[in-house]
Amino acid sequence: MMYKHLKLVTSFFLSLSLLVFTFQGCKKDPIDSEDSSLSSNGDSDDNFISLEGDLQISDFVWKGLNEFYYWQEEVDALSDTLLQDSKGYAKYINNNLVPETFFESLKHPDDRFSWIQDDYLELENSLQGIVASNGVEFGLLLACENCNQVIGFVKYILEGSNASEKNIRRGDFFNGVNGTSLTVNNYRDLLFSDNLTYSLNMVSIKNGIISNNGVVVELTKEENFETNPIQVSKIVSTDVGNVGYLMYNQFVATKSNDLNKIFAEFKTTGIIDLVIDLRYNGGGSVRNCVELASMITGQLTGEVFSNELWNSKLDAYFLEKYGSDSQKNRFVNVLSDGEPINSLELNRVFILTTSESASASELLINGLAPLIEVIHIGEQTVGKNVGSITVYDYIDNDGTRNPDHRYAMQPIVLKIANSEGFADYADGLEPSRLIEEDLQNMGTLGDKNEPFLATVLNLIEGTTDKYNIPKALLSRKFLIEDPQLLKRRRMFSDKVIPLSFIQKNN
Repeated sequence: MMYKHLKLVTSFFLSLSLLVFTFQGCKKDPIDSEDSSLSSNGDSDDNFISLEGDLQISDFVWKGLNEFYYWQEEVDALSDTLLQDSKGYAKYINNNLVPETFFESLKHPDDRFSWIQDDYLELENSLQGIVASNGVEFGLLLACENCNQVIGFVKYILEGSNASEKNIRRGDFFNGVNGTSLTVNNYRDLLFSDNLTYSLNMVSIKNGIISNNGVVVELTKEENFETNPIQVSKIVSTDVGNVGYLMYNQFVATKSNDLNKIFAEFKTTGIIDLVIDLRYNGGGSVRNCVELASMITGQLTGEVFSNELWNSKLDAYFLEKYGSDSQKNRFVNVLSDGEPINSLELNRVFILTTSESASASELLINGLAPLIEVIHIGEQTVGKNVGSITVYDYIDNDGTRNPDHRYAMQPIVLKIANSEGFADYADGLEPSRLIEEDLQNMGTLGDKNEPFLATVLNLIEGTTDKYNIPKALLSRKFLIEDPQLLKRRRMFSDKVIPLSFIQKNN
């Protein structure tokens, strides 16, 4: 029995909670009939291995990682020499039939962010901010240091969502779903299942005591709900002039025009300073990040914003095919559709972060830091200085996706550095002024008295005693990782890796 001849035309989107790449054409070499006589006992012709079912997926996983994984040369199991023995390779694939387990076994010890997904349709929607959502964006933490009870806190409510019409708002707390108390053992099933409807049991916290307040909020998720990453934009008047404030929760390439309109208003108003609030932003489009950086500045057009560092195969290919400049992202003065950018030509910017700020959010800070004054306020960031891609399995050069499965991978494929070559912030970027978000005093986003914004206004006005920010009473010390956050931490680019690269390397 012949092995199925597969072609991996790999189209991918770079996600560095940094880059979206469309890479085409990873053509897989067929295994000829002589080599395909491998059987379970080594000498029988009755049990041939065929690249069907899970074998297809595992073959796709290995070859995709072999081509693009940032640490490919450091992972022995991804060595190019494996392909020199087609019979041995087939046996190796046959011994690794569970895609998720196989994928995890191939990861480098330093890799915190790569993942595999069994349905790429969900991933495609999430890249554009389209998800199943009831509109409540929340965080979770342990109710106490040595217990398994979990409470949730509301970070913000999405505009136009089901929750926007309900009795729930930023700063509220809950400890149950459908009458069942949340614990470390059940919160995933209760909050992150496929169920579209559930009710939250709300609580109050006073003097460290958590008590049920009798409020029950019924919520319904809307499938394919399109979120607006521009949560708040406004002009704040101060004693020294107008200040622009923008809370941006995801870098989405299609939102650049909307951002440009906001910056037109900032420009017309003549703001003296700008606050970019990225405290809940896990990353997104690199192009969108570069365009936002260009709106903040304007005097840096053509200068290097960031440099991409790939594995040796792709580094060599980019250099040979396009020259060294192809891995540089430069400041621009027009959007990708040709619309002129409304740049502010600022020499400083205030950026707010929390421990959730990642990827393209960190890229904005790191890319601007060598060129203008970046006053970074809040909490230390995640430390995602690497980028991933979405790799699909295609069966021909026309972009036909393999009909036998919907698996896609999101492997780390690069590091991204600023114009000075700095990319070593895997432990996160430290703020200029450290402030913890007090979960019992979250305030109203965009309001002068909201603690994070108040700190910035304090610095701008020079009134150090006007806003005294106390130590957080209830902070993120006992924060529980949201299982959805990993998939929100991404960056993506619009480069194309032509078929010629794949053919050259296979």
